Amino acid sequence: MDKVVATAVEAVADIGDGATLAVGGFGLCGIPNELISALHDAGSTDLQVVSNNCGVDDWGLGVLLADHRIARMTSSYVGENKEFARQFLSGELEVELTPQGTLAERLRAGGSGIPAFFTATGVGTQVAEGGLPWRYGADGSVALASAAKETREFEVAGQRRTYVLEEAIVTDFALVHAWKGDRSGNLVYRESARNFNPLCAAAGRITVAQVEHLVEVGEIPPEDIHTPGVFVQRVVAVPDAEKRIERRTVRQREEGTVRQREEGTVRQRGEQS
Repeated sequence: MDKVVATAVEAVADIGDGATLAVGGFGLCGIPNELISALHDAGSTDLQVVSNNCGVDDWGLGVLLADHRIARMTSSYVGENKEFARQFLSGELEVELTPQGTLAERLRAGGSGIPAFFTATGVGTQVAEGGLPWRYGADGSVALASAAKETREFEVAGQRRTYVLEEAIVTDFALVHAWKGDRSGNLVYRESARNFNPLCAAAGRITVAQVEHLVEVGEIPPEDIHTPGVFVQRVVAVPDAEKRIERRTVRQREEGTVRQREEGTVRQRGEQS
């Protein structure tokens, strides 16, 4: 089955107001920015988004956020977006902060048909006990807080511990970015882009993938496929996808090049022998 659509605009055309979305990416790595931009241009609003983070102020999901298109975020890390913090603290945005591993497993469980699971992460904190602020009021008070979750004791490897029940995540749509994909929707991710994109791809009822390299069916070896095409409904080629670095950190170059230091080490070893 050929799942390729001509443009990103066509690929997201049926994502309406109030839709739930799982959006791939890790920091700014592997963000489906062309699909996000097309969704922004379409004018969809009141979106409920699940993503590891919310982009930055002027890129990725941050573009939707800046225009108040996102009503609710489920995330694990949001530290690089000042507008996100402002909207959350002023009561304009509902936020469910979730431990990163738990978020990953909730998405994986949703894609696997597992309704819930127990984990030790969050036990003894507001994650399990409730009271975690989800929405603030205009006066800074907590307008909506998380409810307490079920806990249960299990014995694992001879040790009895308390675990908290976490529910799976399934969304109306998923938007993901892949390095390579074929016309049937089989996808391959590169490096850190593989952290959340496969999980989001599986959790969406309708998954839309933007791919840098579109190839014919059979050109990707089966053992190299990260997301099988059965999870993907639409594919759009984005050969010139823009990529950004979230935070660039540099240091002054040490005296001498790496090659000079390596050559010095080789000479030293030769003298010692």
